[in-house]
Amino acid sequence: MKRLFTKQNLHNSSFPGLLLLLLLCIIVSTRYGAVNISVGEMISALQKLAGNEELTLNERIFIGIRLPRALLSAVVGASLATGGTLMQALFRNPIVEPGLIGISSGAAFGAALYFVAGAGFGFYTGEWTLPLAATLGALLAAALVFVLSTSKETGKRSVISLLLTGIAVNALFMSGVGFLSYTARDPQARSITFWNLGTLSGASWKSLLICTTVTLSCIVWSLRYAKQLNSLMLGEEEAQHLGVNTRRLRLQILILNVVMVATCTAFVGVIGFVGLIIPHFLRMLLGSDNRLLIRNSAVAGGILLSLADLSARMLLRPAELPIGIVLSIIGVPVFILLLRKKTYYF
Repeated sequence: MKRLFTKQNLHNSSFPGLLLLLLLCIIVSTRYGAVNISVGEMISALQKLAGNEELTLNERIFIGIRLPRALLSAVVGASLATGGTLMQALFRNPIVEPGLIGISSGAAFGAALYFVAGAGFGFYTGEWTLPLAATLGALLAAALVFVLSTSKETGKRSVISLLLTGIAVNALFMSGVGFLSYTARDPQARSITFWNLGTLSGASWKSLLICTTVTLSCIVWSLRYAKQLNSLMLGEEEAQHLGVNTRRLRLQILILNVVMVATCTAFVGVIGFVGLIIPHFLRMLLGSDNRLLIRNSAVAGGILLSLADLSARMLLRPAELPIGIVLSIIGVPVFILLLRKKTYYF
């Protein structure tokens, strides 16, 4: 029996097992909600869609709402978890997540600014206005972190300066969100609050296509840096002796992170803790090899966010909880345990 649970066997079976579990979570997520949809109706809807036939109400709900939402939750979860894995490997710290470099707070500020002042400035591009405003805010915050953390003397960015600058920029943008919420009218303030807590209710096939394209491209690209990130875990000087350009690696990983996480955040709002929880638990189970962690984190992140989204829709149905509340209930205790724990599995 012990041979069945060796780390090598876990390495070999983890990825296929997680993929099967993700598929099951997607099916369950499309099955249940304010209106339950049977498996027969799902199959019938796909067959009718292929034959261009008329769909029933439940079948239209499945095709137009449930399926893109379930798939988007898996993609966004993959994006956030992969971003967390990359950031934790880059900073060699298990309590780092993608929002550290200002992505989440910047996106929140961009969205809040659009809710309050978008109409006044004539900023409107159809259904893409909110995602565009959030993306611009995320890019602005990340750029500020990069610029302000650069040393004037050496032109380099240390890990400590990036961490501290990220904390300061996050505080700055969140204070901006607070000011906009305070000055907003009631409907605008409610929109800001709901978006800042994360929601997948606006999922569509277009948003799914964009998020999937960006996320898969960034995940595949990040796998190229897995060996260099493994070397970096030995220390920056040791990695340089092994031929790793740590300055360029840091910049490339940060850019990948900004593009991947900002794109998904722009469509679903601010969702925390996925990039914190998933990499930590997988590191306990599989070790610290980033070649395994990156791909497994992507699938496990999709599983976690799919289950969280299902819980958000089921707990108070037919009403819906913001998904950020559900994840905070899970994430806050984990974060506290990480802070109190002496061993970080690096």
